[in-house]
Amino acid sequence: MELIKKLRDEFSFFRGNYLILVVSWILMDFAGEIPSTYYPDYVIQLGGNPTILGLITAVSFLALASVQFPGGYLADKYGRKWLISSLTFGVALSFTLYAAAPSWHFILLGALIANLCLLYQPALIAMISDSLPPEKRGLGFSILNLIMSVSTTPGPAIALLLVTTYGSMMGMRIAYIIVTIMYFIAAIVRTRLKESLKNAEKLDLKEVLRCYPQSLKEGINVWKVVPRSAFFLFLSRLIMGFAFIMNQNLFLVYAFYVLQIGGKPNPNLRPENDPALQLARQKWGYVMIAVTICMILFSYPLGKLIDKIGRKKPIVFSCLLIVPATFLFVYGNYTLLFVSVIFMGISQLLAFSAFQTLFADLVPQEQRGKVTGSMGFFSYIFMALGGLTGGLLYDYVHPQFPFLLMPILAVSAATLITFYVYEPKPEEREL
Repeated sequence: MELIKKLRDEFSFFRGNYLILVVSWILMDFAGEIPSTYYPDYVIQLGGNPTILGLITAVSFLALASVQFPGGYLADKYGRKWLISSLTFGVALSFTLYAAAPSWHFILLGALIANLCLLYQPALIAMISDSLPPEKRGLGFSILNLIMSVSTTPGPAIALLLVTTYGSMMGMRIAYIIVTIMYFIAAIVRTRLKESLKNAEKLDLKEVLRCYPQSLKEGINVWKVVPRSAFFLFLSRLIMGFAFIMNQNLFLVYAFYVLQIGGKPNPNLRPENDPALQLARQKWGYVMIAVTICMILFSYPLGKLIDKIGRKKPIVFSCLLIVPATFLFVYGNYTLLFVSVIFMGISQLLAFSAFQTLFADLVPQEQRGKVTGSMGFFSYIFMALGGLTGGLLYDYVHPQFPFLLMPILAVSAATLITFYVYEPKPEEREL
């Protein structure tokens, strides 16, 4: 009985909006991880290349950037619920274009629509922060990571099964049909959310259409009223976002065509028919399964660690972990590939939980929507530049070049956090 009481107290925040968001995330992450396992390979088979991958990434993040200021402004003025529950349906519809795409251009259009619908993203982050008590934020965000990792664990295995059973093209189309269905179910679940913003104003559609200039102004001016440490934390996020996205879609391409984990590809064969690439897809599936399992094992203890030792040290460590991970990948082999991507996964896990927790500690509740929107706007601009830069460097300079820039940027971000970000003590944290 004492153990049950302790567990109940430990996870007392696991209710209401937080629980609804967790359930919807399980559905969305489970489905989304299936096609993401082989997404770069799918785009290449539809006529793309690393530069096209970078272009799609750039358009996606520019679309995301364009909705961050109004998203944050609307979240802080009219509330979080209506944005989240309605626009999730739009994201679901966008994946029909992925499933039916005859060329990479349809992937580009689908990505554009999906990311415009993520106007709700600042409201989502704000609602999570609103729903977690300060002393449980590290655990709360880490539990989100854990649950998302658990829900996505079958993803690479299902993707591998679909690709080996139905072929790389048809398998991916089936995967995106699954995504569409699961996102629609998640959207229905999110209609049960309750508004978390006190004194939310009644929605005025004319005001919504006119809000962009005002939201842009408030999104920039908000940095004048938040703690200085929040601004430097934001700068470090810009750097790391650029670094990660620069290489995100290139890991698979480098492993297939440079490390040649399945053997040397035959340029005279179509990618879906090349035996070397078919073997590479199988091996890559095993790597992704290993990553998700490791993230499950580390999510809970890392969350507890963040709440125990603080937020700043884990962020710095997550940046420094990129250095060995990158060199193991670039100069490694199939065995070292497992170690490298696991290091990358742990780094992202630490960075996500610790950053969101420190952000929530530093920024007052009434400013979280605007700060999240502003942060998202500039972050996505940098990530768009990172995606396009990575593709161009890979194709026109050298395949290793974008990867080798990553440790330099990571160390720069760690230095910035170490010397310019102050972590508030528990009694100083914002509610």
